[in-house]
Amino acid sequence: MMRKIKWGVIGTAGIAKGQTIPGMQLARNCTLYAIAGRNIAKAKAYQEEFGFEKAYMNYEDLLADPEVEAVYIPLPNTLHFEWTKRALQHGKHVLCEKPLVPTAGEAEELFRLADENGVFLMEAFAYLHSPWVAAIKQEVDSGAVGRIRYIESQFLTSDYEISNIRMRRETNGGSLYDLGCYTSTMIAWMLGRQPDEICASAVFSPQGVDVLTNALFSYHDGTKAMMNCGMVLKTEAQLRVDQLRIEGTEGSIRSTGEFNGCGDMTYTLIRDGKAEVKTVAKVPQNYCLEVEQLGRCITDGEKPHVSREFTIGNLRTIERILKKIAVPE
Repeated sequence: MMRKIKWGVIGTAGIAKGQTIPGMQLARNCTLYAIAGRNIAKAKAYQEEFGFEKAYMNYEDLLADPEVEAVYIPLPNTLHFEWTKRALQHGKHVLCEKPLVPTAGEAEELFRLADENGVFLMEAFAYLHSPWVAAIKQEVDSGAVGRIRYIESQFLTSDYEISNIRMRRETNGGSLYDLGCYTSTMIAWMLGRQPDEICASAVFSPQGVDVLTNALFSYHDGTKAMMNCGMVLKTEAQLRVDQLRIEGTEGSIRSTGEFNGCGDMTYTLIRDGKAEVKTVAKVPQNYCLEVEQLGRCITDGEKPHVSREFTIGNLRTIERILKKIAVPE
């Protein structure tokens, strides 16, 4: 019989309510044990809506509960390091929303702390658990398009009101941290490596937040890549553009639909001038998949699908881009 992990959720963010907690409800090896929020009324509302066994009015009380085995952290970016560190120190396994932390150095510290406490730490990139992403990666690895010459990954969304944390520097806002981490990880996932050379540019808001960032990657074998991320579409309209394009010596791949979608998903493989639409049927909810996978790490000894090496490598790339775009003071 599959053992269920008792999970605690630290924070009542929108992504937790709309995506991850519903995914946890679907996860076969997850028990929704505890929810903590700075507003106890909101935490109790989550408890009632989703069926958590306990609700806490502060995060420390949840971490002090010996029944909690693993925690999910959907807090604002500026709080990730502090509360991931505290959770690890309490001996809890941690799934923390992307970006895990702003810098590779902070990530290295957290992973060392996880090792010292004998627990797992994984950055929450739900889309990387998708069978659709795995199918495209298999095409690449099998040589279906030959040697990769160029990859392009793009993620654009609507912009936000100035009051939104994504639009403020003091909360580590900006398109690179919020969206670019998806485009950079997609490229790295497909190629299996980080870029050797980077060129980058950005457009900034009056508040000094990058609202559109473009980066060009070069690799020693001649491969090139481009990532583009921006919060530039119609305000509060929930618009988005997700695009992946892979060009090889023998063919190409085009994505269709959102990277983080579920249900039947497709992509197009083009070879010898012929386009074949391939379907990955019944893709599950990816937030469910990432929770189940970390649960299997705990019970069955699997390795985290999003590894420490991958997380640290991606953060180093983001730091290099930030240096190139010369964030205004």
